[in-house]
Amino acid sequence: MKNTAALSLLISSLILNAEAKPKKAKKQPAAQPIEQIQPAPPPLDIPGVSPVIAASLRIDTLAEQAIVLDYYSGKILFEKNADTAMYPSSMTKIMTAYMAFEKLQKGIAHPDSPITVSEKAWRTGGSRMFLNINTQATVNELLHGIIIQSGNDASVALAEGLSGSEEVFAAEMTQKAHEFGCINTTFKNASGLPDPEHKTTARDLAKIAYRVIQDYPQHYSLFAKTSYTYSGITQPNRHPLLDKNIGCDGLKTGMTDLGGYGVVASIQEGDPQNNHKRFIIIVNGLKTNKARSIEALKLSNWALKAFTTLTLAKKGLVIQNAPVYSGAENIVPVAPAADAFVTVPTVVKDQVKYEIKFDGSITAPIAAGQTLGKLIVSAPMYAQPVAFDLVATKDVEKAGIFKKIWRSITHIFGGKA
Repeated sequence: MKNTAALSLLISSLILNAEAKPKKAKKQPAAQPIEQIQPAPPPLDIPGVSPVIAASLRIDTLAEQAIVLDYYSGKILFEKNADTAMYPSSMTKIMTAYMAFEKLQKGIAHPDSPITVSEKAWRTGGSRMFLNINTQATVNELLHGIIIQSGNDASVALAEGLSGSEEVFAAEMTQKAHEFGCINTTFKNASGLPDPEHKTTARDLAKIAYRVIQDYPQHYSLFAKTSYTYSGITQPNRHPLLDKNIGCDGLKTGMTDLGGYGVVASIQEGDPQNNHKRFIIIVNGLKTNKARSIEALKLSNWALKAFTTLTLAKKGLVIQNAPVYSGAENIVPVAPAADAFVTVPTVVKDQVKYEIKFDGSITAPIAAGQTLGKLIVSAPMYAQPVAFDLVATKDVEKAGIFKKIWRSITHIFGGKA
């Protein structure tokens, strides 16, 4: 009995100890140090757009530098470190191509002009067109090799053939970029191969891409070609968005250890004659080719869906008749001096308003092209109304004496002059 009692006492003691022992707590995630907690981003301040809609337009990118430029209105829709110096790598070749296009237009060169491949060009490393030393290639062939194949050898050969040396050509590139307002850009070569002084910014590069599209539409189609064959060697265009069915028609990729992976893309959508969108997207400083493609595609889709470009009036197309005083004719047709565009968030596109204001009384004589008034547009995302010049589309001579007398008589008797 004593043994039984002792055993019962031992079991009871074990049960009590087990109940008293606290249960093992579940492991909690480590708290983030306060200094590492990022505050919520401030609300976007977009004139004429509610905070809720503005917040829905927020986007970011993994790229070190990025920009989204609306081609038609010139508005910057997104930017990240857009004025930070960066290495453009082979995106440099956009400027190289521009300089060649300019020399072609000025007659300094011809598409069929032969250029001899120097030893320097032949030895240039990196991506290549596979030119052979002491052979000749035409300006047109070299442009295909530069734009489509990203040939560094082709870039050097073209620079030497058009300006005598690559150094002179690079100086001309820099000067031209500064003329565009790209004052933070310095080119040291025509290819984009690494050089510590060879730098630009995302904003400057967007301006250069804009000028290529704007100034040389007859050559711009080269940037959309998906492959090129030279000397029996076919190479694909490396641009990651050309085959994504989003309206990409250029421009250029770039990659160096200094600059990382980057791309300049032009994306368009819609009817070129009415409400046509075109955006220039730049990302740079990414770690991989895949990341470059993903980030460029993300910004492109965002721009296409989130924003709408409205064509309010086309250059030269009459939108109203203005009354004319003391003229051989009573009215003069007026039209915009340039295409009138605004780009706004798609969800508020119906809030765009406009009016026509003339510059006081319009008195003859009037010359065709003379500015007579403004088309004034108020739109969300624009802090101030946008004004587009309205010009006369024809001459209106001053009325002769008999015309003036007849108008006075008809006015007195209630007629129309």
